Amino acid sequence: MFNTADIYDKHHERLQVCSLQFHNFGNQVCFSGKAATLRVFEDHTPVLKAVSEAGDQRVLVVDAAGSTRVGVMGDRLAAIAVANGWAGVIIHGVIRDSAAIGSLAIGVKALGATARRSFQPTPGEFGVALSFGEVTIAPGDWIYADVDAILIAAGPLEFSSDEEKAE
Repeated sequence: MFNTADIYDKHHERLQVCSLQFHNFGNQVCFSGKAATLRVFEDHTPVLKAVSEAGDQRVLVVDAAGSTRVGVMGDRLAAIAVANGWAGVIIHGVIRDSAAIGSLAIGVKALGATARRSFQPTPGEFGVALSFGEVTIAPGDWIYADVDAILIAAGPLEFSSDEEKAE
């Protein structure tokens, strides 16, 4: 387990720090991995397509344009993400079924939660650079997230035993 404040102190010149205040919903509040990116608007079907693929301990970053009207991931999609090996999902938007997602072994960060879902499928844009919260996240960037922050690095960072925190 790591602490984003410690990572920032050592690697601040190599990091972007998301300025948005995300809520933690998944059971894993500390997660990291290579970014897979997706742009959607008020539709969960592109998220379903993404989490149905092998996650390989990556982090799916979804730019839902900050919409708080429609949840783009619920407990069913989060369970699929767990089964397919995703380390986490960060949503610049909202989720549904937050209590059930809280019991799943995955990191989930979103702006909030709602009951509303979409019934109008859209294609979404996979593998594109995303910009929100004063950061730009490209496919393949590395994400480090914990209860305090979301950090973005161009590649994986090395950690000494002093930087790692015991669980």
